[in-house]
Amino acid sequence: MNIKFIKSIAVAAACTAMLASCTDLDEKLYDQVGSQNYYNTKSDVVRAVFRPFEHAFWSIQSRHVLNELTADQLITPTRDGWWDDGGKWRKLHYHQWNVEDGGDAQTEWNGCFQGIGQCNYVIEDMAMLGAEKFGFSQAEFDNLAAQCRALRAWFYIRLLDAFRNVPLTVSFYDMSQNSDGQVEPKVIFEFIEGELKDCLTLLAKKETLGTLGQIQGQWTQAGAAALLMRLYLNAEVYVGEDRYSDCETVAQDIISGKYGAYELADRWDAPFDWNNDTCDEVIFGFPGDQGYTYWHYQGDTYWWTTPARARYYFNDSKCKAGDHNTKYAASPSFDLNGELYTYELGMPIQNFRKYDGDYRMKLYRNLGDSKREGMFLFGYLEYVDENGATKRVRAPEQPYDLYIRDAVGKFQGLDPEKWPADKNSSLPNGDHNSGWHFAKYPFYSDEDAHQMESDFTEIRLAEVYYSLAECKLRAGKTADAAKLLNQVRRRNYPAENLATVLYEPEGKAKLNLKEMLDEWGREFFAESRRRVDLIRFGKFSSGSWWDKTPDADKHYEIFPLMRPILDANPALKQNPGYNN
Repeated sequence: MNIKFIKSIAVAAACTAMLASCTDLDEKLYDQVGSQNYYNTKSDVVRAVFRPFEHAFWSIQSRHVLNELTADQLITPTRDGWWDDGGKWRKLHYHQWNVEDGGDAQTEWNGCFQGIGQCNYVIEDMAMLGAEKFGFSQAEFDNLAAQCRALRAWFYIRLLDAFRNVPLTVSFYDMSQNSDGQVEPKVIFEFIEGELKDCLTLLAKKETLGTLGQIQGQWTQAGAAALLMRLYLNAEVYVGEDRYSDCETVAQDIISGKYGAYELADRWDAPFDWNNDTCDEVIFGFPGDQGYTYWHYQGDTYWWTTPARARYYFNDSKCKAGDHNTKYAASPSFDLNGELYTYELGMPIQNFRKYDGDYRMKLYRNLGDSKREGMFLFGYLEYVDENGATKRVRAPEQPYDLYIRDAVGKFQGLDPEKWPADKNSSLPNGDHNSGWHFAKYPFYSDEDAHQMESDFTEIRLAEVYYSLAECKLRAGKTADAAKLLNQVRRRNYPAENLATVLYEPEGKAKLNLKEMLDEWGREFFAESRRRVDLIRFGKFSSGSWWDKTPDADKHYEIFPLMRPILDANPALKQNPGYNN
């Protein structure tokens, strides 16, 4: 596909993102704009193809909630009366949801199937159109159709992961091609596998480094291969089949360049920074910008990962995304006597502390000129006000300066070295000091020209390295796995620390399956995948972490079909372990 055409797709996609609304997802077709006479120009075809991508970008919010707040690393504690919300977040944390109160599960179901419907619509329209009529080469036209096929596969992987038992819907026009009720997970698995293998021959390939900006927001051969890799990595969970060897093959092919030119970044935050559309570690991302859409900078994703008054610290009070809030924090490492917990899981800050010198552990600060350092917010957050006075970020509606701790309790204005008399550390008993906050994507100031310019990174090359490492580790090739992980990890630590922090044989750290899960948690902290990894390692149901005991059985590893979903289609059956 030539560069000029790639750029035209990017521009059209940006325009679509600006004009589209994800609050009204019903398709309205009128006589004068139906499929039969909508497609008149090359741009019409491009706009139609990329319309489902904006919906897909919007839909990342429900996935993030379900995959992080049900797992061991992120929490939403009650804070001085804030964030109780009828116990909604406690039910996710304690694995107590049901068919009546799993709103995010319903949003995930609806969002994915709406996206699949939009993809089906375009895929079938494209099958009735011809490349020559619109001035496409056949390769360009096939690539466009494959865009929606790859996106549809992405939606189906999410459904397979969240619900396991779902209908197969492949046609917008011919309902007889779609299943009335659910099909076996194996049917969905094989459909996804077949679609992605086809797309590998139809999608464009990123031929050289430094060209991501021209194709950001499009599926490429490497993007489809990475989805196939994800499918194989979790095949034992999805369909009870060990496909680690297939995962290993695909991952190695991506790293070897079979599907395009990519390389690891030299900084941990490069895949998330304002110019990540030029980062060759990014394999697929949704374009975001303050002037268009930015669903990763929303309350259900990364905007509410900071104190409620963090705008004073970041100096971003004029931002269109509104104020910050405290929906997400890191699960605590310490009890209310200042003693370290002994949980095998959770305690993500302590997990980072395990290896000295981690750049991500620095206090987050905006350095100016579109630069930052650190990922976490902790302790006192000091800033200079408009009068030149040094102030500290304070709690909302309460008269105390924040001192953010790696613990959960009612600290209020206690001095940093003191601990509260109330020793109840639990999700319903926190305050605004409870739990370290974090900034995965930067919060640049109002004066920064690149504020909120980061794209959302859905797939990055580091995931391929980690997936390949896990496959090798499971096959007993520990040294090979260690070397793969070290290629990513070495950017996180000063050179003088590498002899200690790298895995053997290149360093002194030891690698095993427990450490592999811990390392997934460090590298992909808060990247919407923790639940998935815990399930694959057999820890989601049986594991214990802060304020969370093991489940009685495994039925919470998939979500229920909510009552409105069941009522809308009598052919659907409730997932095992849930009532109707």
